[in-house]
Formats: sequence, structure tokens, C-alpha cells
Amino acid sequence: MKKKNPYEDIKLTNREQRVFDYMLRFNSITSLEAFVDLGETRLSGCIFQLKQKGVNISTEFIDVTNRFKESRRVKKYFISGSGGVV
Repeated sequence: MKKKNPYEDIKLTNREQRVFDYMLRFNSITSLEAFVDLGETRLSGCIFQLKQKGVNISTEFIDVTNRFKESRRVKKYFISGSGGVV
């Protein structure tokens, strides 16, 4: 028996759907990935809206190096318990 998608009844905007699908496909998203791949400049706002609609999203900080060779910490968002496609 196929496992039911717990999010299939949630109504998402096009913007929210793109971010949601990206997280499912690539298991996570950062603000840079959202900007480069989706043209999304306000990822945190979109994540907030997804959470308000019931999507279980977790975060973790990751260390990255910027173009000036400086270390920075950024948030990585992922759908909790997704393990990929739900």
C-alpha cells in the first residue's frame, strides 16, 4: 500500500510550492540556493508561511565560505522526516 503524502491537502501558492518541491527534491534549501535556483529573495518569509500551513520544517546552521574566503554560518531548511520525497 502506498504511503499517503501528509501534505497533499495543503493549499500552497506557486512560490510556496516551488520552495516545498525544491526541499523535497534536494532534501534541503539555503537562502543562496533559493535566490540562484528559484529567484526567491525572501526564503525565511516563505518558510514561515509553509510552517503556518502545517509543513514540518526544521533548520540547522551550516558553515560556508564566502567569496572573500571568510567563514559564515547560514541556515539550511529541510522538511522534517521527509528523507526525500514524501
